[in-house]
Amino acid sequence: MAEALLQVRDLEGWYGESHILHGMTFEVGRGEVVTLLGRNGAGKTTTMRAVMGMLPKRSGSVKYDGRELIHLKSNAIAKAGIAICPEERGIFASLSVKENLLLPPRVKPGGLDLEAIYKLFPNLRERSTSQGTKLSGGEQQMLAIARILRTGADLLLLDEPTEGLAPVIVQQIGATIRMLRETGFTIVLVEQNFHFAATVADRHYVVEHGQVIDMIPNASLEQNREKLKTYLGV
Repeated sequence: MAEALLQVRDLEGWYGESHILHGMTFEVGRGEVVTLLGRNGAGKTTTMRAVMGMLPKRSGSVKYDGRELIHLKSNAIAKAGIAICPEERGIFASLSVKENLLLPPRVKPGGLDLEAIYKLFPNLRERSTSQGTKLSGGEQQMLAIARILRTGADLLLLDEPTEGLAPVIVQQIGATIRMLRETGFTIVLVEQNFHFAATVADRHYVVEHGQVIDMIPNASLEQNREKLKTYLGV
């Protein structure tokens, strides 16, 4: 594996009295695409939120590029170089596509400018003056991903980017993720669809009851397919 950019150790997380994460431990190499696979309620999205400092209570260790983040607030974590694209996308209905793209601040150098984003997502150039929520589901997902590319973040957390999308759009999202990896981004991807995950990821962490129970390299996916089906209940 490449040098670790993200190291998560013994991560615990709570929503109020509900204890959701029970010692999540995994790491992501610089330039890797890694998925968190698991059934609904396994703790995948909560892990993303905990890494980003968006949980009311968390403990353990989250190191990014060697720096401990566990006691930092989410705005400081964003400035360190981590960005999250939530499952609900968070598109602002009152803003145009271009205004949505320009909304997040640049937190560090290296973010893509509008022209580079439009080259990645030609549909967004064509719809730049449209209201964000007037876009199709696939275009909204592209907008949500594109928006965080402006920030300068090196580590992207993508939560269920293919959920509810048509197969042709899923293919476009997959091509985008592969291209982002080639550009130098490191990506953590929450997915339930391991058929899609297999087309983009280097490794897969299987999450169950708020902890990692297995790690499967993508090259070994075929040999572990039956085991993975059991894990995921498919």
